[in-house]
Amino acid sequence: MRVQKLGVFLLVCATALLFFSCQPRKWGGSQKLIILGIDGMDPQLLKRFIAEGKMPNFSALAQKGSFRQLTTSIPPQSPVAWSNLITGMNAGGHGIFDFIHRDPRTLQPYFSASRVESPKHGIHLGNWVIPLGGGSAEQLRRGKAFWEILDDYGVPNTVSRMPSNSRPNRSRGRTLSGMGTPDLRGSYGTFCFYTDDPMASAGPLEGGQIIPVQVNESQVATNLIGPDNPFRKGSPPVYEPFIVSIDPLEPVARIALQDEKFVLREGEWSNWVHIQFQLIPFIATVKGICRFYLKQAHPRFELYVSPINIDPADPALPISTPKAYSRELTEEVGEFYTQGISEDTKARSAGVLDDKEYLEQSRSVLAEHRRIFDTEFPKFRSGVFFFYFSSLDLNSHMMWRLMDPKHPGYDPALAAQNGSAIAEFYEQMDQVLGEVLPKLDEHTTLLVLSDHGFAPYYRSFNLNTWLLNNGYIKMKSGAVADSTEPLAGVDWSQTRAYGLGLNGLYVNLRGRERNGAVQPGAEADALSKEIKDKLLTVIDAKSGQHVITRVDIAKEVYQGPYSQSGPDLLVGYNRGYRAGWKTILGGFPPDFLEDNTNAWSGDHCMDYTLVPGVLLSNRKIAAESPALTDIAATILGEFGIAKSPMLGRSVFASDQAVRRELSAGGN
Repeated sequence: MRVQKLGVFLLVCATALLFFSCQPRKWGGSQKLIILGIDGMDPQLLKRFIAEGKMPNFSALAQKGSFRQLTTSIPPQSPVAWSNLITGMNAGGHGIFDFIHRDPRTLQPYFSASRVESPKHGIHLGNWVIPLGGGSAEQLRRGKAFWEILDDYGVPNTVSRMPSNSRPNRSRGRTLSGMGTPDLRGSYGTFCFYTDDPMASAGPLEGGQIIPVQVNESQVATNLIGPDNPFRKGSPPVYEPFIVSIDPLEPVARIALQDEKFVLREGEWSNWVHIQFQLIPFIATVKGICRFYLKQAHPRFELYVSPINIDPADPALPISTPKAYSRELTEEVGEFYTQGISEDTKARSAGVLDDKEYLEQSRSVLAEHRRIFDTEFPKFRSGVFFFYFSSLDLNSHMMWRLMDPKHPGYDPALAAQNGSAIAEFYEQMDQVLGEVLPKLDEHTTLLVLSDHGFAPYYRSFNLNTWLLNNGYIKMKSGAVADSTEPLAGVDWSQTRAYGLGLNGLYVNLRGRERNGAVQPGAEADALSKEIKDKLLTVIDAKSGQHVITRVDIAKEVYQGPYSQSGPDLLVGYNRGYRAGWKTILGGFPPDFLEDNTNAWSGDHCMDYTLVPGVLLSNRKIAAESPALTDIAATILGEFGIAKSPMLGRSVFASDQAVRRELSAGGN
């Protein structure tokens, strides 16, 4: 009997232990950590604007706390850099190497951050397809995010608009996905521009589509282009009709779309417009939101429609945790851009929007972000609060030419109108910091950081053209190098290397690439060194400068299970230079060097040592050379959590203490 009672007692204890071990841990500490992630904040510009008196709150934080340059990622691209921060690992550990990756079996490029796929199998009934199973939205970043580790220890967390987090990682905290979140069509953002101008080039262009229309009796009848329909044979896009009625005398138009009717004057933006696309009539629908801008009513009709964003109130794809969080935000702040890159830089580069129109759209994006921040930050009580701002990055890309007289795209008249735009966006970040500083106390640590800095983008280096000219790429007999078609006409049996992405150079490796020509091992290593040495000698005859100041061999700088999955060499361009627009996707422009006349005039996809980010804190930063890979360990260290396999150390630990720790670990 005693044995039986003891057995029952032990069984009850084991059951209770199992029950409590499965419950989420509850954290009862008072420590708080606030992180402002400001994409693209540059240390040189920040110091300049502080000196000019434009950044009083940043000045106060730098004087009372610490201000360091923050070593960025290799390469210094936002999805790579933020993944470094999120995981505490470099690209070898998280698998994000560029905005653009390639499938080595097909050499087809794809976006690196996430992948949306339709159901793989279905039953065909005429023109209809009945899917067997659901589609998927896959997060392509690997490694454990710092907030997942915080969850394990019961530390409350809010992570708003974090890049490289689409589809969002499972989390007990509140998260909202950021850069990398697609629009409803599955792209980084595809605008539409409707016009009756016969001189307009109809059809697709990078980031958008020009749609010709006719004005008949002061009306335009056309369609919105929605997502691909997986229920139809061939997955054609879904269309929804709308009517534009143009006042024959006044510069005004009325737009009727489904149940929405609204009037716009020339130069006026609409509020968010709700749209419902029918995949199967009365059975399957998907919702989105978009904005209209009436550029011109007459004599020519010109109407811009933003990329169709996932509706945060009823998302077609997961964009938040918990799932209802995005809907709750909408109820509090109204609709907002869910597309990861919200500022429509492509419409500005295409000339669809001018500087004034682009800045209006961009300022509305920041206004939405600040509304979300102003709603969520006052709720913060304990744990970690992270908020991401994109405005400095995107607007430094687009407006650099207006504050730099040396840029090929500099225009004195335009500079007089909008040359202060970048400074004004910096000042808005100072205002945000001004809301945070009064909330700091002895239990609160503040980190303000950026993923990289910025530099001018004067000249384009067309890597594939250079590889072709130097014999590393061979064309098929009779083939002509094409500047638009990716890697068209290449004779892969004789090609030894090729470029794809903003900084990536790949060896055409036997056994990895579909038609690899270079033997792995000594032959590939010798080729990599040869190309590296030659690239470092390239001089721009126009400026007399080295075009490339650094080339990293991937296996020497990456650690982790994905070290062999990305480019073999990382090309680090000098300040003022970047990979050309067409070479990024495998094109062959005629010249290997050319002026950059695109409105996209500033950049950071260069030698990572030349574009560091910033790190400021209200505490003393002990690390002499902090890096993005240190931030996850710093976050965990604030809550007494031992870092998991990460490369970095807390920035508040002195370099001497880190060396002692490493020495002790080695013994």
